[in-house]
Amino acid sequence: MTARAVVTGIGVVAPSGVGVDAHWRTVLAGTRRTGPITLFDPAGYPTRHGGEVPGFDAAAYADNRRLVQTDRWTHLGFAATRLALADAGLPERAPDPYGYAVTLASSSGGNLFGQRELQRLWGGPSRTVGAYQSIAWFYAASVGQLSIHHQFKGPCGVLVAEAAGGLDSLAHAARAVRRGTPVVIAGATECPLSPYALACQLRSGLLSDVSDPERAYRPFDAAASGYLPAEGGAVFVVEELGHALSRGARVYGEVTGWGSTHDAAHTTADTAGDPVQYARAMRLALERAGVGPEAVDVVLPDALGVPRYDRSEATALRAVFGDRPPPVTTQKPLTGRAHQGGSALDVATALLAFGHDTLPASAGPHEVAEGCELDFLREHRRPRSRLALVCARGFDGFNSALVLRGAAPQRGATP
Repeated sequence: MTARAVVTGIGVVAPSGVGVDAHWRTVLAGTRRTGPITLFDPAGYPTRHGGEVPGFDAAAYADNRRLVQTDRWTHLGFAATRLALADAGLPERAPDPYGYAVTLASSSGGNLFGQRELQRLWGGPSRTVGAYQSIAWFYAASVGQLSIHHQFKGPCGVLVAEAAGGLDSLAHAARAVRRGTPVVIAGATECPLSPYALACQLRSGLLSDVSDPERAYRPFDAAASGYLPAEGGAVFVVEELGHALSRGARVYGEVTGWGSTHDAAHTTADTAGDPVQYARAMRLALERAGVGPEAVDVVLPDALGVPRYDRSEATALRAVFGDRPPPVTTQKPLTGRAHQGGSALDVATALLAFGHDTLPASAGPHEVAEGCELDFLREHRRPRSRLALVCARGFDGFNSALVLRGAAPQRGATP
């Protein structure tokens, strides 16, 4: 029989809060957590707002030796992984190192660390960089640091597909489970809030320059003006079902299907993504999950907040689901867009929704834009089939979709 991959632990470190409870409260309340960027002075930039993790204390999750060697993006990964392991009831160090693996997504790497060291190189009298510059900015730094610290020596890897990578990491984890690895750490965190990182994002022309954070990021809305950048994300314990049941673990849900395609085109100020390839990724995910479009309970979309991309995404969803798509909900306006960390956070939201027996209302749109007519959830409701389709599009053509089957609701859950 084919091994089944289930999620037994969730660690959230995001603008919505630290831990699953804080994140879920923000989602239910629909509270926006975007605001002025404080990690550096953004006064000279047209975009000056974003989503930051509130009150994050990296020292609570890692010792100083590891902190000085790594970037804030990795610090967020340290925290999310520890939270996920604790949530799953697993130890900090693997009892069977080769039975545990780490597969995370990454896109921009250690921006803040690299910014600081390069400024010292070109602006300081020593004209040097620190010894850890060579590894702290590297896109695989989080995977390496986590595998070393937790002694996870199974087949580790890093997925680079911008926002789509957060879903690809879970697909890769499910494949690793099916190939015989009992436990895989998957998901993603991000920290794109540095002068260099913000300048790179501004170059795309996709960021919102609206000064009011309550109105700046409004996907599928007639007033959509682009996205706000955000840090954070979510990390998961993906486990073989028999292994999870043998130790009495709580199961949030199962990764049942996934699909990835590519547009073969760069993201520019004039492109909108290929809805045909995006729809194909969704169909592949449903086919591999063995379910039809009519079985899907809820869709969590990419929700970029750029009008032409929003219309393209709506076109892809209608191509898959016809004129009566399932309810659509997005919480990205509450947190900002955390690239690969944002799609991982969508997975956490979907699994928590099934665990609490409540599909959360969408954080917008207030006025649906022309061409974006979808069935947006306007109020909380109970799930029906407990199947979610989570979708993500990575810059420069990446498309991914993931099908999750939620477990029975947690005891005492109320809608």
